[in-house]
Amino acid sequence: MTDSLGQSQVIPYLNGLSQAGHQITILSFEKKERFNKGKATIADLLKANNIEWKPFIYAKNPPVISTLFDLSKMKRAAMKLYSIHHFDIVHCRSYIASLAGLFMKRKTGIKFIFDMRGFWADERVEGGLWNLRNPIYNKIYHYFIQKEKEFLEEADYIISLTNAGKKELEKMHGISHPLKIKVIPCCVDTELFNLNTIDKNKLKDYKIKLNIKEGDFVISYLGAIGTWYLLNDMLSFFQRLLINKPNSKFLFITNESEETIYLKAKEKNIPRESISIISASRMDVPILLSLSQINLFFIKPSFSKTASSPTKLAEVMSMGIPVITNKGVGDVDEIVNKTGVLVSSFTDEEFDKTIATIPQLLTISPDFIRQKAIELFSLERGIRSYQEVYEGF
Repeated sequence: MTDSLGQSQVIPYLNGLSQAGHQITILSFEKKERFNKGKATIADLLKANNIEWKPFIYAKNPPVISTLFDLSKMKRAAMKLYSIHHFDIVHCRSYIASLAGLFMKRKTGIKFIFDMRGFWADERVEGGLWNLRNPIYNKIYHYFIQKEKEFLEEADYIISLTNAGKKELEKMHGISHPLKIKVIPCCVDTELFNLNTIDKNKLKDYKIKLNIKEGDFVISYLGAIGTWYLLNDMLSFFQRLLINKPNSKFLFITNESEETIYLKAKEKNIPRESISIISASRMDVPILLSLSQINLFFIKPSFSKTASSPTKLAEVMSMGIPVITNKGVGDVDEIVNKTGVLVSSFTDEEFDKTIATIPQLLTISPDFIRQKAIELFSLERGIRSYQEVYEGF
């Protein structure tokens, strides 16, 4: 819960569901440093919404063994909480939590929601984290593929982030009975991510801090880079953009290492002064996004990404900012069709063709883009969808 995704993609939904009358207990595993820094804030927020929170420290090392240790702790804690509260539903976010959730369902008959968040085992392989030539990871991968089948077979409800993921689920594993699947994409607090409510004084301060001048053309990237986001290709795009618009600046709103980004930019002969990098609190992210005319992100396309819903897309669209991204990820092709531009390949020719559409892209009404975000990704819509699941048993 102390991670940024916990604060954007778990707590807001649960706050809304609690306000709708559901009694909720969160069992979470936290990274030690972030937990120590943010536990008081999160605890106060959850307490204010009548949500009970049972945090544990996540064990990272040694690999595999630490996960087994955490899983054992999770099962024991979940069963102890059940003995006190006699929950109606266990709602599990992704695969590790679902191991404990399915264990509880089999033990107690509790309703089990498999909130899958993506094809996790395939993500680990396609992202290069699990090498299947290693016999240990090969065994782990096949174990989770078997468990995936069991989650799907025995879940009382399945949450998919995308319609594309739902279609894949319905034909996977040869499951004989129809699956109860609800599509709920990564939603956004459209009141927070709103161009009309940003602090104008802070905006001026950030312009000075980032040396953004009148007439600069700013393209932004939001969030971590990690395994899936293609920094090299995004910088190649920006390199071509500088030829067309020498006054361009690339603003990275991220906790990523500054030197990693600057080094990659240097390899492409991109001037250091054309790159700005800043980390920010969630409350300041909308202000920083508002400095940009366009947002850019490229994701490595793969099978597992058919089930992905980039949180950043919802946040950027809610700000009324057009997006340049690539095809082949979740439902992005359909969503960005009228609110941005889709790149079909990562070549100079394709980049130049996309850059030539920027004048037209900038004519798209910010209100139109924002309205699409509200229709597709509003937090209220997400809460209603989860409420339909909770009350549908």
